[in-house]
Amino acid sequence: MKYMNFSQAIDDAITQAMVEDPRIIIFGEDIQLLRRNLLVRFGPKRVLNTPISESAFLGAGVAAAMAGIRPIVEFYMVDFLAVAMDALLNHAAKLETFSNGKWNAPLVIRMPCGGGYGDAGQHEQALWGWLAHIPGITVVVPSNPADAGGLMYNALLQDKPVVFMEHKYLSENYLDFLGSGGRETVQFDPPAAGWRGPVPASWQPVPFGKARFWRHGGDLTIVSVGVSVHRAVEAAGSLEKVGISTSVIDLRSITPLDKETLCEEVSQTGRLLVVDEDYETFGLSGEIAAIISEAGIPVKFARVCTRTTIPYARYLEDATLPNVERICSAAHQLMA
Repeated sequence: MKYMNFSQAIDDAITQAMVEDPRIIIFGEDIQLLRRNLLVRFGPKRVLNTPISESAFLGAGVAAAMAGIRPIVEFYMVDFLAVAMDALLNHAAKLETFSNGKWNAPLVIRMPCGGGYGDAGQHEQALWGWLAHIPGITVVVPSNPADAGGLMYNALLQDKPVVFMEHKYLSENYLDFLGSGGRETVQFDPPAAGWRGPVPASWQPVPFGKARFWRHGGDLTIVSVGVSVHRAVEAAGSLEKVGISTSVIDLRSITPLDKETLCEEVSQTGRLLVVDEDYETFGLSGEIAAIISEAGIPVKFARVCTRTTIPYARYLEDATLPNVERICSAAHQLMA
């Protein structure tokens, strides 16, 4: 068994896929620096720098995908997708439907996301609920290196657009950045099980729409994604000390969503807590509640989400984002 860091596993899966399929290219701002390992292996014709114009290079990615290339389009962070949303929302997502299957857009959009290090609401958003709201797009959010590599490998096999969201707390590139450039006083706590772990000798696709259990318990079900999975696992350990047996489910993909596992598990525990770093209103937590309700499952429900624009001040940010204390408090209220 070999071990890799989170971003290293993603790049390793990309490397395997690029060896197998010469149609795969990757481009984005400063990509030859950020992915210099891929540049050395595959050269500047397959690893291309772009101008600082997200709308231009995502539009180019959609056109390239229509022409038979399989591009990976990389953004510095998900927040910057806002200036390029037309290419994804109105073109890539709808192409297959509008053409009755004659055209498709097999591209992967790789984007760091998430907060917890003092960069405020224009640079720390999650936004996977916003993206999953759009029909025709697959949205994946891995929580550990093995899933990250397997999900990326699967994404590169798809014939439709996949948004691959990489939490900054799990990316060694961002962890290096967070401790530099005047940020030496900023405290952050990346989960060890998330940013480094065992990976397979060669990559196989991790299926979309198939959740993973991190813990099994009989009193309460916690559902989460990305870094918040590790917060949920830590909270479950604290809850166990006071006699509360907790399941923790990692969704792995937002869309498709593993409705079957959710319904089956919640029907056993009767209590559901959704932990979501994305915004609370009109988001993933509400969708999960609707799924459980429409299935006719009686349940006590609570959620721990980001409720407002993420503040810049660290103590306010800590109170806004999901954390272990908030998860435990919500769990105790469900058990009352």
